[in-house]
Amino acid sequence: MSKNVLIISSSPRQGGNSDILCDEFLRGARESGHNAEKISLKDKKINYCNACGFCYSSGTCAINDDMAEIIEKMKKADTIVFASPIYFYAISGQMKTFIDRLCSGYTQIKNKEFYYILTAADNASDTIHNALGEFQGLMACMENPVEKGYIFGGGVWKKGEIIGTQYLQRAYEMGKNC
Repeated sequence: MSKNVLIISSSPRQGGNSDILCDEFLRGARESGHNAEKISLKDKKINYCNACGFCYSSGTCAINDDMAEIIEKMKKADTIVFASPIYFYAISGQMKTFIDRLCSGYTQIKNKEFYYILTAADNASDTIHNALGEFQGLMACMENPVEKGYIFGGGVWKKGEIIGTQYLQRAYEMGKNC
């Protein structure tokens, strides 16, 4: 059965390590017949949440930027992939700003499958602890999320270092089997 797959990449570098893994996940998903799209947050205008509370009464955000469009795509998706490089043992600022701005629509994003793609210079197994915790905090607020898995590409820092590693094949297979 064909799914709608939405990949949200917070890599600030086109062709960065987490972005490359997103492309492999995308390739696998498309080859399996899924409708798949990647959104690069670096190409979107997403302002900080200003905690005005407008979304609590209206269900929409008072800030006019690209966030409403992305939330609509998330509502239509069956599978959502969040991808982030890890900086100082946490998700990128771009991803954190994105998550904060989901306040106006997260209650309408229900019954979705979620995957995470994370990369870091550090290769220690506990490097992803805080980053996964931030995604799981979001999941705790959503209705019936299903966390399907993650890829952690550790030991990569410079742009493109992920190429030639086993992580590319893992991302491709995860996309193919999502």
